[in-house]
Amino acid sequence: MDQYAVFGNPIAHSKSPFIHKMFAEQTGQSLHYAAILSPLDGFAESVSTFIASGGRGANVTVPFKEQAFKLVEQLSPAARQAGSVNTLIYQDGKLLGDNTDGIGLVKDLLFNGVGLKDKAVLILGAGGATRGVVLPILKQQPGMLHIANRTAAKAEELARHFCQFGPVTGSGLEAIPPMAFDVVINASSSSLSGESPDIASSYIANQPVCYDMVYGKEITAFNNWCAAQGAGLTLDGLGMLVEQAAQSFYLWRGIMPDTQPVRQALRMSLSQA
Repeated sequence: MDQYAVFGNPIAHSKSPFIHKMFAEQTGQSLHYAAILSPLDGFAESVSTFIASGGRGANVTVPFKEQAFKLVEQLSPAARQAGSVNTLIYQDGKLLGDNTDGIGLVKDLLFNGVGLKDKAVLILGAGGATRGVVLPILKQQPGMLHIANRTAAKAEELARHFCQFGPVTGSGLEAIPPMAFDVVINASSSSLSGESPDIASSYIANQPVCYDMVYGKEITAFNNWCAAQGAGLTLDGLGMLVEQAAQSFYLWRGIMPDTQPVRQALRMSLSQA
């Protein structure tokens, strides 16, 4: 039986085995998918052991995406631009790296009826999560994309890195352009610590779609704050998780699973937790 896995530290909380088990059952694929706790200083060795034992592919989560980027022998264009890898593919004796996070975000937005073409998009945060989604967002041809971060230099550097692909700018949180945004995406870690974003409520005045990459049993701190400011729609990152997993599954097996029943089952399992 073909072996797949997700590598992370910590990893016990991962929903990836649940998701890929459903994908496999739905598509009639014979495979086994496990969660592997890799030592912080032993990621490369963990992957090598996994491949030697018959591993065909894997997902990579925190904190190993940058290490995976350096480990693989060949990078997809998406992974190269993101500077990180969340999907490993072992094929013809070579380890290939891709990044499906951005596709996952865009597909989740489209699933919820949110297109980005000609829209004004604001992303909060300039870390790895943002870097992984900028190029797929720009491929949707937004009217503009602005990256805002506590440390302005990081946002400005990201904007420079991606400006050849579309209209993207960067600034500190205090210098966001005074305009109406159509979509506001939280790619910072603020919701993990229960904090609301450090931006003016005026940026939610246009009733934008507000999207938090974090998800959980309860509504996230970011989405709670946005709803209170009059957001038109709030979405969390559960759908992004499922959609990026579906893209990984497609890269491994050549079959695109139906994500809707998996979304529903995962949401139900969270509500019952």
